[in-house]
Amino acid sequence: MTAFYLSKPYQPPQAPQNLPLKQPWALLGGISPDRFMKQYWHKKPLLVRGAIPAFALSAKNDEVLDSPISYEEIVHFAGQEEVESRLIQSKPWHLDHGPFTNKSIPKIDRSDWTLLLQGMEAHHPAAAKILSWFRFIPDARLDDLMISIAGIGGGVGPHFDSYDVFLIQMSGRRQWCISEQKDLSLNPNLPLKILKNFKHEQEWILEPGDMLYLPPQVAHDGIALDSGCQTWSVGFRSPSFKELLQEGLWRLAESLEQLPELENKFADPQQLATANAEQLPDELIKQLKTQLDTLQLHQIDRFLPGIAAYLSEPKQQAYFDGPKNCLSPKQFLLKLAKTALLPNPQTRILSLGKQVFCNGDNVTKGQPPSVAAAWSTLSANKRLVTQQLKSIDKTSLYEAYLAGWLIFED
Repeated sequence: MTAFYLSKPYQPPQAPQNLPLKQPWALLGGISPDRFMKQYWHKKPLLVRGAIPAFALSAKNDEVLDSPISYEEIVHFAGQEEVESRLIQSKPWHLDHGPFTNKSIPKIDRSDWTLLLQGMEAHHPAAAKILSWFRFIPDARLDDLMISIAGIGGGVGPHFDSYDVFLIQMSGRRQWCISEQKDLSLNPNLPLKILKNFKHEQEWILEPGDMLYLPPQVAHDGIALDSGCQTWSVGFRSPSFKELLQEGLWRLAESLEQLPELENKFADPQQLATANAEQLPDELIKQLKTQLDTLQLHQIDRFLPGIAAYLSEPKQQAYFDGPKNCLSPKQFLLKLAKTALLPNPQTRILSLGKQVFCNGDNVTKGQPPSVAAAWSTLSANKRLVTQQLKSIDKTSLYEAYLAGWLIFED
């Protein structure tokens, strides 16, 4: 007797604010986040069967869970300017960048194609909720959630990433082959970064609800086995020290504009006659060293605010639009007493001690203690409901609301 299956989209739950870091998680194969970080993170792959138990539980009840986002919705997103999208054909290899028209995206029953959508946490609540599951890893490391949808045979070829990634199977099946090979040379004749000599060492077929974690530099190749195969990839960025220091130095240089004492001119009344006029004078070097020591530019604490500001910047494609009907400061406070204020899905918030950085700005600098505390709550919990604020006009919190960086819960 054939079972009658009902297909319905999976509805991922929001993770609790206080994650049980020492308790076993199904998402991590029955181990705790503490143990995962110590034994696997940035060290070795982990395959998790049934990472999302809801898929297996629904199957027992003669139901089939599908991806929270349908093929039709994904095609719609791929046509939007603010969504970074790529279309890859695999026979032969060909790469196109979006936005795409509906007609330019292959039908779901065609083979050998893959559509990739970056930063989907900013565009769909289900993707944002999936990301909340991974907040046992610092927000500063998070890049985004990418959705891959493919026809049978679709993939992006054997490759490696320079970052940690969790590959969650959300619809259909995908075959994964991985290798910890040292040879990571690329084929120079292809439009994609595809490994020249891929020799897989392990192979699995992931079903909906399964997950594969891969640390950086592990070669892998994923091939769709079903039409409309969806894999959701949670990626964690790993900027170079060069990038971090350059950004920190640039912002540190900008901050010197706020120090009027540096407007003083160099003077050298003690300069002696010299027979080596071509040399940088010792007096200039001495005084510069004194200034550097005074500014403590050799201390890491001087760099960290700039680096935190950089890491809190939103993605390049992010677009913010203020509320259509702006609340007055008084109306804002009344609403904040009963309705949660949330970061816009495209907003990034990071903390450095008691300082909070939102979309590249230090939003606690020069703010009243109550506003700074509100920002700290927003940074930690990604939501704020409070009656503690008595005045909000001309504060960074209200300005962030007017700019569309913060929104009230619908």
